[in-house]
Amino acid sequence: MASTRTNIMVCCGTGCLASESEKVLKNLEVIAKARGYAEEVQIIKTGCFGFCEQGPIVKVEPDNVFYVRVSPKDAKDIIDEHIIKGRKVERLLYVEPNEKEKIKKQEDMPFYKKQLRVALRNCGLINPEDIYDYIALGGYEALGKAITQMTRDQVIEEVKRSGLRGRGGGGFPTGLKWEITKKQERDVKFMICNADEGDPGAFMDRSILEGDPHSVLEAMAIGAYAIGADKGIIYIRAEYPLAIARLNTALKQAREFGLIGKNIFGTDFSFDISLKYGAGAFVCGEETALINSCEGKRGEPNFKPPYPAEEGYWGHPTCVNNVETFANVPSIIIKGADWFASMGTEKSKGTKVFALAGKINNVGLVEVPMGITLREIIFDIGGGIPKGKRFKAVQTGGPSGGVITEEGLDTPIDYDSLIARGSMMGSGGMIVMDEDDNMVNIAKFYLEFTMDEACGKCGPGRIGTKRLFEMLHKITSGKATMADLDAMKQLAYMVKDSALCGLCQTAPNPIISTMKHFWDEYLAFIKDEDHPQGEGKYVPKNKIGMKS
Repeated sequence: MASTRTNIMVCCGTGCLASESEKVLKNLEVIAKARGYAEEVQIIKTGCFGFCEQGPIVKVEPDNVFYVRVSPKDAKDIIDEHIIKGRKVERLLYVEPNEKEKIKKQEDMPFYKKQLRVALRNCGLINPEDIYDYIALGGYEALGKAITQMTRDQVIEEVKRSGLRGRGGGGFPTGLKWEITKKQERDVKFMICNADEGDPGAFMDRSILEGDPHSVLEAMAIGAYAIGADKGIIYIRAEYPLAIARLNTALKQAREFGLIGKNIFGTDFSFDISLKYGAGAFVCGEETALINSCEGKRGEPNFKPPYPAEEGYWGHPTCVNNVETFANVPSIIIKGADWFASMGTEKSKGTKVFALAGKINNVGLVEVPMGITLREIIFDIGGGIPKGKRFKAVQTGGPSGGVITEEGLDTPIDYDSLIARGSMMGSGGMIVMDEDDNMVNIAKFYLEFTMDEACGKCGPGRIGTKRLFEMLHKITSGKATMADLDAMKQLAYMVKDSALCGLCQTAPNPIISTMKHFWDEYLAFIKDEDHPQGEGKYVPKNKIGMKS
């Protein structure tokens, strides 16, 4: 069999699959075979390229040509024109909307120019269902280095020096969490991967698991070696069938290669991983609720201390890290802590993956160095607001975060700066809103979500979120008074200060931040002269949707 001269990579992440990318792949295979090019052209199924707005995406290498919005019928032209005749299919090239210029190379597109891929380094580049692709790009070298050349303390110290912090929302230093778990003198310990991604509009972890599952398995094994665990669990929501399928394939391959299981790399270190399916409860993103769910109990958080590192899964010391956190670990072990720490800011090292959604031209998955500004993400990478509308606000941190307005667009993206702005990093959801969005209704949307997802264990979460939602409904129905606004603001801070876990402690954030920045919009529902009968129909008074 002749070696292939061309690779055609087809995005087969969930978003592109929904737009028939699998049919594109099949058609490419059939047509290449019919033309006698099956042995010269390799058609590769990949994970997400990130540029979801332009999917399905097909990339041709080594020509470095990036085709967008490819339909199944376009497969014929890609083979006949590009592969056989050597001519680019011009109509499938990306067109930059402002300059109206066709761009053929991925790295020349504004969407990718300011990105820096570490956690997403292999997504869109390898076949996630083929362990050979992962190994060809250095896969499992970090695991081999860790368990054959480094002590457990050295691995932990490397991760600590890198400055890696938890990417699931809490931002706790990863190396410190590993160190605390290692110090527990117990025979049985567990390493758990939190893949319970529940924020509205968030798809970072799903894309990593769909596009590069082996990186997470390798990192879990490295972490397990460091803390002294021989068992691992990936807690993943059952609503992620493609990620589950690819994880199971990766686990089977890793076991066959001896990279997961007994005596890895011929050492006395053994480690295996099982999957636990979640039922889609947002609260199970909190580590103690997650552990309870893994044990078959109701997904409710526990009072802390004890922390899971001391007493977790079935009472054993347990380390819980997020998918994206794990995805950074192999690169840190191979390239070193100094390399990772050279990116980002003083207290927020490395990169962060964001799911950019809402009123934005370039919807998709982006990975950027910490410290980049919101303005750069929204206008340079995201391409600005569709239809010439004016930017109004961006919600970072999902339901737990808050809105940041135009005056905060130059805020650097790091843990501390976002908190100072009344929002948070969260797991990486970023929803953009334009002048047509009413911020009271936005707050109501998020409160309805957190009210439904609250587990009910504590009064502030069970009752407080319900009352806050009822107040918002009363306001948007045009039946509220100024006293209701005062009461809602007071209750929001009470819930924030007294709820049991992070979900309900942060549930009032959308109310608090929208009341701070868009007070006039709340008043409009109460004192709107256009609706003296209190119909509750919000009508923007000017281009930014606020009373003049």
